[in-house]
Amino acid sequence: MSPADSRSALITPVLVAGCVILMLSFAVRASFGVFQIPVAEEFGWPRAEFSLAIAIQNLAWGIGQPLFGALAEKFGDRRAIVAGAFTYAAGLILTAMSATPLGHQVWAVLVGFGIAGTGFGVVLAVVGRAASAENRSMALGIATAAGSAGQVFGAPLAEWLLQSNSWQGVFWIFAGIVIASLAALPFLRSPGMASKAELEESLGTVLIRAFKDPSYTLIFLGFFSCGYQLAFITAHFPAFVTELCGPIEAGSILAGLGITTTSALGAISISLVGLFNIAGTITAGWLGKRYTKKYLLALIYTGRTIAAAVFILMPITPASVLIFSAVMGALWLATVPLTSGLVAHIYGLRYMGTLYGFVFLSHQIGGFLGVWLGGKMYDITGDYTLVWWIGVGVGAFSAIVHLPVRERPWGTPATA
Repeated sequence: MSPADSRSALITPVLVAGCVILMLSFAVRASFGVFQIPVAEEFGWPRAEFSLAIAIQNLAWGIGQPLFGALAEKFGDRRAIVAGAFTYAAGLILTAMSATPLGHQVWAVLVGFGIAGTGFGVVLAVVGRAASAENRSMALGIATAAGSAGQVFGAPLAEWLLQSNSWQGVFWIFAGIVIASLAALPFLRSPGMASKAELEESLGTVLIRAFKDPSYTLIFLGFFSCGYQLAFITAHFPAFVTELCGPIEAGSILAGLGITTTSALGAISISLVGLFNIAGTITAGWLGKRYTKKYLLALIYTGRTIAAAVFILMPITPASVLIFSAVMGALWLATVPLTSGLVAHIYGLRYMGTLYGFVFLSHQIGGFLGVWLGGKMYDITGDYTLVWWIGVGVGAFSAIVHLPVRERPWGTPATA
């Protein structure tokens, strides 16, 4: 396939390879909430200790994202991904060998940096450059959906492995899965798609321009609530469901499927979020090609806000858990192809990885607070209610701040 044909096609080896790496990376990443109770019970830790490790992991992921983006743009995408995968695996193995809260929290930095090197910032930049302008939004949506495909089986796989292995053994298995994802690397070759003007500009020049642009600031602020909501739910929802959900009745559909405990329902709820997000993210990519991205983002955050508010106000039952997981799943990572596509549309492709990486840092600052506050407030109050309502508020904030974003390529007159 010639470079021109490759760019005009939607499904390419680059896209498939990127999907494989994202799927396996996020399968492991989405499973950490399943370990909340086993780790805390083994060591007798307060819930906040392991939550802080996950929170630090999210923050390190955010800090590492622009760094790995710059590393990819300087030394090559594939080298950055190799570095990320080995860092990820090392963090998992060292965590498995740690028996103190401090050890978990220190090695969480390596896990977070590893996710950054094998996650959206690097891989989406490759996929974006390899796709034509016509197909870019959809390609980004498909690649993002691959992360959700990993989430579909990541948490249930962890729950299943814990039936016959210690949590430490599961971490070793997951380290092997991360390294195995590098088998897709030879196919991840992206043609250059930057314009001549973009190639002539330095990274520093582009960053200064973006940081001075109010639209970039608004995109940065708007991504905060996405990280808060996603990280809180990923880390705490399995435990939330295990402890607060009403019992699963004998003879119910769930019981017939072998889901008889709220612990199993908690793991399945994360899987259901990922399953519905496959369709939601691909749909967002398709819509981003046809409609204004900032308005789509505002609608997604509004939908999340309403769904979270209704869920916490209603009795927590197996049915409400499943319905909420499906609704939230449809909106889960739908923000990613739209946000990354917005950054590429406004600021170009040359430094998309680094520019999106800094925006993603806001996402992970939100993720840090969502996970840490979840554990801290649970230890203080015995429930997650206050943290949940903070998530509702920041969701509404994000819906509003996207509305003034200037959605046109940098330097294009307002009347164009």
